[in-house]
Amino acid sequence: MTGLIGRKIGMMQFYNAEGNVIPVTVVETGPCVVVQKKQTTTDGYNALQVGFGSRKAQRVNKAAQGHMAKAGKGAFEVLREFRVEDVAPYEVGQEIKAGDLFKIGDRIDVSGISKGHGFSGVIKRWSFAGFPGSHGTHEYFRHGGSIGNRSYPGRVRKGKKMAGHWGNELISTQNLEVVDIRAEENLMLVRGAVPGAKRGVVILRPAVKKR
Repeated sequence: MTGLIGRKIGMMQFYNAEGNVIPVTVVETGPCVVVQKKQTTTDGYNALQVGFGSRKAQRVNKAAQGHMAKAGKGAFEVLREFRVEDVAPYEVGQEIKAGDLFKIGDRIDVSGISKGHGFSGVIKRWSFAGFPGSHGTHEYFRHGGSIGNRSYPGRVRKGKKMAGHWGNELISTQNLEVVDIRAEENLMLVRGAVPGAKRGVVILRPAVKKR
């Protein structure tokens, strides 16, 4: 398995063996259930589709109900695919927990949808300085200023930092340390903050750029 689905519960303080306080994020990590096995012979690649969370069956269409019924665990809130080298050790309906993939001290990358802040100006969104509060500035304090030239390039360049929708996008935080795993409660404590709001769905993967 190359990843796991979880749910952000919130942040708290954790005291390690030396008595030091560590800020951690509590993530509910399943258990994730194998819903489908994809193999090279039939699908062109090896992967596992896993489900996480539960929802009422009547809120899922008939096709999805039939697909999830193969796992025998009811309807799932989230379905995600993770690549694996070999699908043979796994069976449909099998539960995968955090302790099966991660251990204390591991480095992981966590992805999630960041908090949405709606339509925001350039000062809040991009930390622009704004204009002077005096010395002749008149009704022009929180604007972004010039956005381009008239003759060249004669247009606004792509990627120009302007006012717009802030947040509510996929964010990945890298190299977070697994501080503790509480298998009996399906909880994992991750050092630092992870993207998203409380109760938000996150994806946990082994770190790509380990320090």
